[in-house]
Amino acid sequence: MKHRNIAPEVISALQDTPVVLINGARQTGKTTLVKSLAAALTDDPGVTGYVTLDDASQLAAAEADPEGFIAFLSATQSSAPVIIDEVQRLPTLLRAIKKSVDEDRRPGRFLLTGSANVLMLPNVSESLAGRMQIVTLWPFSQGEIDGKTESFVDDIFSADVDILRGQRPNDPSDDIEQRVIRGGYPEVESRKDHTRRRAWFESYLTTILQRDVRDIADIEGLTQLPRLLSLIATRLMTVSNYSELSRSIGLPNTTLKRYLTLLEATFLLQLLQPWHINAGKRLVKSPKILLTDTGLAAYLTGYNPNEGPRTRNTAFGPLLENFVAMELRKQITWSNLKPSLYFFRTHSGSEVDLVIESPSGDIVTVEVKSAASVSASDFRGAKLIREMVPDQFRRGIVLYRGTDVVRFADDLFGVPVRRVYSLRSRMKE
Repeated sequence: MKHRNIAPEVISALQDTPVVLINGARQTGKTTLVKSLAAALTDDPGVTGYVTLDDASQLAAAEADPEGFIAFLSATQSSAPVIIDEVQRLPTLLRAIKKSVDEDRRPGRFLLTGSANVLMLPNVSESLAGRMQIVTLWPFSQGEIDGKTESFVDDIFSADVDILRGQRPNDPSDDIEQRVIRGGYPEVESRKDHTRRRAWFESYLTTILQRDVRDIADIEGLTQLPRLLSLIATRLMTVSNYSELSRSIGLPNTTLKRYLTLLEATFLLQLLQPWHINAGKRLVKSPKILLTDTGLAAYLTGYNPNEGPRTRNTAFGPLLENFVAMELRKQITWSNLKPSLYFFRTHSGSEVDLVIESPSGDIVTVEVKSAASVSASDFRGAKLIREMVPDQFRRGIVLYRGTDVVRFADDLFGVPVRRVYSLRSRMKE
């Protein structure tokens, strides 16, 4: 089993919080993680309190008597938490867990997993307010695949500029394109053949759309969802235009927005919100849409690494930008700094791919280029934000497919995109 970088966060939460929920898409390794954590925490390995609501009998028992179901599991509890897998299949069970927790507030009592974001389910998110911590498990980060804990998100705020250079030379065999089209799903990571990966994604989407989406939507007629996902995959990292999407797929605007919410709730897509300050500029307020995994995006667009360079390059730029955005979002889950991720764009066309803002308000901008060189013009957006918030601006970075860190000013740098997953601060070496 590969080490998951959020494991220490989950263990810390179990030490002071009654309920911990690990949210994330199916097949990201949630069950493997919670079982390994429970085994590590128990002093009685012969006792397990694990149930999955994917089991029809367990689901029926929980539906018939939620409070009795939870009481029975609690009665057999050892020093390890009770694990309930796929809790989104019966969201009302959270009320029974709340009742049990109110009677016994010991930390680490329940460890839940969900393949749908319970915060987006009506009348559920408030059930365990103040009693539950939610942690998101994304598909593997590139560092997790390589056996490392990345710290790029924290390090780019450091006053030590030399950190950007890293401690290891670039590996010429490290193929960023292969990393992007592989993505991070554990099952896909273990498949080396492109055809076998495509077969897995086809089966995976069928399962998600026919089971999980229907479970939380309780409606029929979702045949347009695969087409909608494929359409989104051709518009990665563009500002959402719901009217244009609606016309392209032939769905009413209200239905389209509902479908997008379902896809977000099942962690197939994410919204990237715009960064704003009160600076008198006309700023774009619509979010960008990105897919949670670039392997899935490559499958949906038919991106084939064996095609000629001209064909590949037309699609790789948005895939690379989506890849970087998701790698940063993954790292934020175990970051010490816990910054927020945005994009920036004005109606006049000035933009920055990614804006990272620390809780104290410090700003680092990140541009993503699929080219092997970087020029001064690539920092236009960073300079604009520096003018808008000079006291908050810390650094402007352009990630590119070259090999060297290039200094353009004291606070402007071209950085190899590989540093996103290979860079670790000296303090953590």
